[in-house]
Amino acid sequence: MDEIFHLETPLSVEDIAPLKSGDRVTISGVLYTARDAAHHRLLKLIEAGKELPIPIKDQIIYYVGPSPAPPGRVIGAAGPTTSYRMDPYTPSLLKLGLRGMIGKGKRSKEVKEAMVKYKAIYMAAIGGAGALMARAIKEVRVLAYEDLGPEAIRELKVERLPVIVVNDIQGNDLYLEGQKQYQIA
Repeated sequence: MDEIFHLETPLSVEDIAPLKSGDRVTISGVLYTARDAAHHRLLKLIEAGKELPIPIKDQIIYYVGPSPAPPGRVIGAAGPTTSYRMDPYTPSLLKLGLRGMIGKGKRSKEVKEAMVKYKAIYMAAIGGAGALMARAIKEVRVLAYEDLGPEAIRELKVERLPVIVVNDIQGNDLYLEGQKQYQIA
């Protein structure tokens, strides 16, 4: 059986350097959530030279807008959202030391180049498995932009959140590699 790597946040370059696209990973520690609207606000703060409401250096952002928590749970379904919507904002966050992102779908050429330059990885969570992902989330706290509802920035404390490395720091891309495996000569 394939090895499963385990990461603890915050991440260092040394933590992620051995990972290759296609590796299965579990993550424990603190993650931050942010989607399009929150990313837009973060970029405005960066451009204005202002402090961000969350730490970015060596952190992971999970692209998720969770559903409300049912009784007895800390969060509702917490499946990934499509990552390319964050691509216009991502290089600026990577430049500040963002070490990882979790979402679904492919990333732009510019984001992949920035991941190599600034040493960061992109991981995919299983789309359609929001209830499974929610089981790994043990605590939730809204930190910023509460007016955005599900898209507010949250701090998540997670235990063994399952993901797959899509883009590693060497520039490999699981989506491109996977397509090559099935091409007919």
